[in-house]
Amino acid sequence: MIMKPDAVKRQDMGYILSRVESAGFTVRRLEMKQLTEKEAQEFYKVHAERPFFGSLVSFMTSGPVVVGWLERDNAVESWRQLIGATNPAEAAVGTIRADIAESLEANSAHGSDSDENAEIELNFFFGSKGFSFQRLFKSFGVK
Repeated sequence: MIMKPDAVKRQDMGYILSRVESAGFTVRRLEMKQLTEKEAQEFYKVHAERPFFGSLVSFMTSGPVVVGWLERDNAVESWRQLIGATNPAEAAVGTIRADIAESLEANSAHGSDSDENAEIELNFFFGSKGFSFQRLFKSFGVK
């Protein structure tokens, strides 16, 4: 999870966290951080060739963000359902983006799009010792 600069600026962190907890997530780690341009470019490198890349990097470095490690069954899909569609105008009523997002870019929250990307993103922010689905599954005896 990332609470984007617009949500942090409006002080919507508590609102988002209450939605997270109400949806049955366990918050494992939270950290407020100011992304550097280099970090934002690296994090969003999948979009490097898209026309909105520069604007996205500028937005994500425009103020602090809150990065979080959330856990629950089917966490990635559940978080994406809770935040809603990327475009708040298309987000379902009652989702975080429908309720508080300002625009397509300033849409308040980021969510990984797959378990694999969640692992990459958690490691990006919390280090390679921070998270591994393999270690998690192994701890539950799952191969």
